Amino acid sequence: MPIPTARLRAPSTPTAPALLLRPWTPGDAAGLAALGGDDALHRWTSFAVDDETSAARWLREQQRGWEQGRRYAFAVEEVPPSGADGLPAGHVVLKDVALGTASAEVGYWTAAHARGRGIASRALNALTDWAFTTFAPTGLTRLELLHQAANTASCRVADKSHYPLTGIRPAQPPDYPQEGHVHVRHLAEGAGPPSAC
Repeated sequence: MPIPTARLRAPSTPTAPALLLRPWTPGDAAGLAALGGDDALHRWTSFAVDDETSAARWLREQQRGWEQGRRYAFAVEEVPPSGADGLPAGHVVLKDVALGTASAEVGYWTAAHARGRGIASRALNALTDWAFTTFAPTGLTRLELLHQAANTASCRVADKSHYPLTGIRPAQPPDYPQEGHVHVRHLAEGAGPPSAC
């Protein structure tokens, strides 16, 4: 189900500026390519960008997701930009959304220059609120967050965003070469106690 593009906001904190979440555009190719050398992005995510050509290809994929109503990806920016020459601070995405389906998946990453400031959890909370507000009327009641079990930073983000750990996913090479954690947030759930990762 295609949804008009949206711009979301996450409030500032005492130590970090507000965030703007907006759909990725072709104009983001250079900034995205500049993040391509980040080993953590390559280790923990499926981020396959290392130059402007691959960045343009990735951005076209994100745009197609919006057009097809199956994947809603947002660039995360700090407002106002704080350093790093205006590079994106991160990315959040709602994926596998289908009309009448109760469950979808969320994902995210944070650029190296923006890590450690609560950007991922604030952006994920904004995306979660938007996802439930936008898609609950068509049946969405459950969001799932998956990450590699060894990625303790993602566990912390999940906990801060009220996605408790609900299970372990066994490795399934080649697509999922390592064991993973499954975190789930339900529409009716608010902030709960943190889970042990």
